[in-house]
Amino acid sequence: MLLRLADWCAYNLMGFAQGSHLGETVSFFIYDSIKILFLLFTVIFAIGVVRTYLPQRKIREWMGRSGGAGNFFASLFGSITPFCSCSSIPIFLGFLEASVPLGVTFSFLITSPIINEYLVVLMLGFFGWKITVLYVLSGLIIGTVAGIILGKMNLERYLVEDLIDRREFIEEGDSYNSLSERIRFGYKEAASIVQKIWGWVLVGVGIGALIHNYVPQEMIQSLIGKTGIFSVPIAVLIGVPMYGSCAAIVPIALVLFQKGIPLGTALSFMMAIAALSLPEAIMLRRAMKLKLIAIFFGVTTAAIIFTGYMFNFLQHILT
Repeated sequence: MLLRLADWCAYNLMGFAQGSHLGETVSFFIYDSIKILFLLFTVIFAIGVVRTYLPQRKIREWMGRSGGAGNFFASLFGSITPFCSCSSIPIFLGFLEASVPLGVTFSFLITSPIINEYLVVLMLGFFGWKITVLYVLSGLIIGTVAGIILGKMNLERYLVEDLIDRREFIEEGDSYNSLSERIRFGYKEAASIVQKIWGWVLVGVGIGALIHNYVPQEMIQSLIGKTGIFSVPIAVLIGVPMYGSCAAIVPIALVLFQKGIPLGTALSFMMAIAALSLPEAIMLRRAMKLKLIAIFFGVTTAAIIFTGYMFNFLQHILT
């Protein structure tokens, strides 16, 4: 229904030609803007209500388990959420406001777009169950390990000041006497965050819409296919600034693979688009300083590159 509304606005209300690049860009922008803003408000509202039932000390203890267990559970939770990189940010912000350790929240943010039900179903159909299982395992490992590394770097000082101020605790003594009070608390939390971040959402989605509809697939195939041993990092660097849905990412990765691009290169390209994007960086700017965004992108990029080479090595020894 939402997609039909976006198409109607672009093609009927605004009069763009059906199937034109500009029309598809506008439709993409309307669809993703409404979807992400709605998700942003709904998820933060729900988290706010849940927070009134769960003292934040207990949440931190559960998510902050030692030995990387908290990171693994966050990655596992991320793997069952059907979100792209931008859509994962509302839950990421909710975790931060609940004072969940930063490294653990990054484990969720990394894994959530790399693995989701829709992507797994598509991969099963295109690549088969063996590659799909390896992909899911690698996504969990990337999220867990990268989160652990980021968590040990003590990067909390790079969060923006107003977010640090909002990392409040609902202690054991806090009480809410009725459901309406809990709902008001959740609404206040959601409205406050959406009010501050909606502009960043629109800018990020706008850039993503332009990239999604104006960067030719043939150009990507040509660039990756001519880079030899450096194909994995080149594929990742090309994929990072891009933005697209699972429905678009998986077929592109399959085409690359069918045209002779090594499996790890194709999958690392898909991971980079899913986990890291320019719109995501713009939206994260509302919550963290540029240095932290750069570190997050750098660690995640390195993990994806390593995974890509690992897949290429496995393909080489098994064929």
